[in-house]
Amino acid sequence: MHRRIYIRGLVQGVGFRPFVYRIAMEEGVRGAVGNYTGGVVIDAVFPSEGALDRFLRRVCDERPPVASIDGVEVGQGPQAAAYDTFVISRSKDWDGDVTQVAPDIAVCPECLNDRRTQARRMGYPFINCTHCGPRFSIVRDLPYDRGRTTMSVFGMCDGCREEYETVSDRRFHAQPVACNDCGPAYYALYRGVRISDYGELLGLAAGLLGQGEAIALKGVGGYHLLCDALDGKATAALREIKARDTKPFAVMFRDMETLRAWAAVSKAEEACLDSWRRPIVIVNQLRSLAPSVNPGMKTLGVMLPYMPVHYDLFPMLDTPALVVTSGNRGDMPVAVSEEEAASRIANVALVVHHNREIHNRVDDSVAQVCGTLPCLIRRARGYAPEPLTAGMDTDGALAFGAEEANTFAIGKGDTILQSQHIGDLKNWETFGFYTEAMERFAKLFRFTPRLLACDLHPDYLSSRHAADMSAATGLPLVRVQHHHAHAVACMTEYGLHRPVAAIVMDGSGLGDDGRVWGGEFMLCDRASYRRLSHLEYLPMPGGDRAALEPWRMAAACLYTWGLPFPAGFTARVGRERIERLCRMMERDVCTPLTSSAGRIFDAVASLLGLCDTSSRRAEAPVLLEQAAAGVERPYVLDTEAEAVSFRPVVEAILEDMECGMPVGYISARFHATMAHLIVDKAVSVMEREGVGEVVVSGGCFQNKYLTEMLQEMFASRSIPLYVPSRAPANDGGISVGQLSSAVSRTRTTRME
Repeated sequence: MHRRIYIRGLVQGVGFRPFVYRIAMEEGVRGAVGNYTGGVVIDAVFPSEGALDRFLRRVCDERPPVASIDGVEVGQGPQAAAYDTFVISRSKDWDGDVTQVAPDIAVCPECLNDRRTQARRMGYPFINCTHCGPRFSIVRDLPYDRGRTTMSVFGMCDGCREEYETVSDRRFHAQPVACNDCGPAYYALYRGVRISDYGELLGLAAGLLGQGEAIALKGVGGYHLLCDALDGKATAALREIKARDTKPFAVMFRDMETLRAWAAVSKAEEACLDSWRRPIVIVNQLRSLAPSVNPGMKTLGVMLPYMPVHYDLFPMLDTPALVVTSGNRGDMPVAVSEEEAASRIANVALVVHHNREIHNRVDDSVAQVCGTLPCLIRRARGYAPEPLTAGMDTDGALAFGAEEANTFAIGKGDTILQSQHIGDLKNWETFGFYTEAMERFAKLFRFTPRLLACDLHPDYLSSRHAADMSAATGLPLVRVQHHHAHAVACMTEYGLHRPVAAIVMDGSGLGDDGRVWGGEFMLCDRASYRRLSHLEYLPMPGGDRAALEPWRMAAACLYTWGLPFPAGFTARVGRERIERLCRMMERDVCTPLTSSAGRIFDAVASLLGLCDTSSRRAEAPVLLEQAAAGVERPYVLDTEAEAVSFRPVVEAILEDMECGMPVGYISARFHATMAHLIVDKAVSVMEREGVGEVVVSGGCFQNKYLTEMLQEMFASRSIPLYVPSRAPANDGGISVGQLSSAVSRTRTTRME
């Protein structure tokens, strides 16, 4: 019996074809396996249905560790085909469904061992195999073959060619395969002298790091800036080099054992850190590094080595940890070329380049574990461009994303391909990266837009770009409300189609009534929503400036509700500033109304003296979360009101402050109040509307303390709670929701 089998999923660039070949040879199956634009196709002859079932079961159960299978289709094979054995055929450049491009993969243990045992690869810093190495960062076109990557300029030596063509070899069809004789290499210009010897470069870099200097090093998806994480002068100088505020630096530890001595790491966090994706993971800190690494924070963004050069540097250093941060200045995109490094990186002691071109710029991913669930905060290296299955035809849909933490997304077949993290679209360099990445996705995935989706806010650069494209092409443009997009992104990730109770809390998003939303309780399906309740509207004096100066929201709450201004607050902020702000609100000058939960977090953080003026986004809510100590009873709050007022909560907080209650106690009670409000509202929506599932989304749910409290509370009630994991809860997930909602709206009627 002859069968043609289509396997869709992450099955290219991960050693899937040689794996299938091995299974086929062991099972006595004759035929061929090859890549095509949609995945992998197998033409094979089986002696019986039982043999076919056994073959498919082994292919699914024993697949390579990086591979994932989204679907298997079995049909009749061409009757004319005849096979004497099993072979791996050349890739076919067929048109059709999307091919999943593997994310970049951390160097595997087998390759690290090869660097110690293989003569051609002794200490080679660009070693890889079918199980590891660069993928997305180097690919130009599909199907994924060497000639379509930036490795095309490196001709294989005879030894690499033999491995590449030997089916039983671990490097069979490993497209970036290389060695010391034929592959990419590091180099640097130091004091006017070009250095190309890798050992000499390592010694120089390690020596400079040991002397308290900062260096730049080209990595997988861009340059990094490095310095000793225990050296206060070095880390402080690095902040000057990057023109960076107090935003914490990421820290790379030499190994897991060392990391455990500096941070409390759960099994789930260890699994995330040690996975082939190697993200930065936010964990609780046990011991302090240099003060300017993460000023005022109890948590630390940590990572493990994922390139051979990282493993080579640490044995030459006395420090257990290095700051490893993106190679840029301010909010510029990470540098990827020697020219960009020259313009975006200055005042470092050494810049180490390599000659493998980075085609797709990709930063390090950031995650945190809530309960046991890894939740992405920044989706980039190791994750992009891994798709989400949409459960519907998304072909031709293009979503432009939000203004902050931007990603965009395209629809191919029944999948949504989300871009790598782009950043905040507030400078032309980042916007240029945005449009460049969009063009490269279109080419890579053979994408032609037919439907456009963007945020409701007309002034976002992403929305303007969408409107310009719609005007130029005549393509339909669907504007999706910000918080509906948040909810639908979570629904899409978990394959939810039926209406759900959705709680979306963040800093801001334009609402249907023209006001600034951000504390929303909704009934949602993918096509539409009903806003059932929200937090009480409050003035936001100064507009967006209130998000940068939390004292403004504290003053707005006290003024609106006629509550006394605490003496400590007045002394810190200044009576004149407060009075000017109150006159603004009295005259309704530049005081838009907001239902934002994020602004309530800001107000409480300022009242408690944690943060009156932010030096970075969401600093006040983060410090409020970090202050929380233990789990306390909630404050009294009317959760049944349509517009929920936090006046009684703030009144009670002022009383606790007057009584000298600890800040950690008050913060814990505030968080408990927010959690109980969310649960009560969700249960109310479920009972009234007859829905059985709850989704939460929005930047407020990056609050690990709050999210884990909700996970426990919903679990104790046996209510399914869906928390964003693969698509970030922040605005980095918006594009997924925009695309899914826009496609659904073109096919279904809106919820009344």
